Amino acid sequence: METGTGIEPKLQTGCAQPYVAIPVQIFDEGKLDVDLTKLTDWLSRNGIKIAGPLFYRYYTSGSLSKPLSIEVGYPVATPAQGQDPIICGNIPEGTFATSIHCGPPGLITPSLKTLQCWAGHRGIQWSYSQQNGDQVWAGCFEFYLTNPADISDNSQCRMALALLIQG
Repeated sequence: METGTGIEPKLQTGCAQPYVAIPVQIFDEGKLDVDLTKLTDWLSRNGIKIAGPLFYRYYTSGSLSKPLSIEVGYPVATPAQGQDPIICGNIPEGTFATSIHCGPPGLITPSLKTLQCWAGHRGIQWSYSQQNGDQVWAGCFEFYLTNPADISDNSQCRMALALLIQG
């Protein structure tokens, strides 16, 4: 099974990576509006170097009655101490099922479904916990391989999907 890019999903293992982010809770992902200049200005003022692409980290999928819980941020070279609204965390160490999505971010669902089917056919399960009746992912990320601010046509956007697997 292939994604729209012709690239077969794969498993990749990585070390823990510190990051800084802004937490967001929303009911409609299409209405996500995060002022990244707050984050990039804070990083600059504190002399913290960005060490990777912009990402969205999903914790919960949300529903009509519960918000989607996301962090929007950047990997950084060294651990940092956040200051409201900036938080610090780690991309967890472990093995991730990964694939590439090419196209508008709002049309990422088919790429995610492809990754889920690929994993399901191989008996791969996502790493998550149950908290207050919600499934909370241990590591569900979209990494923006192209900076949305650098392209005029969002159909040219490239994102890596990465979901931490059990094991």
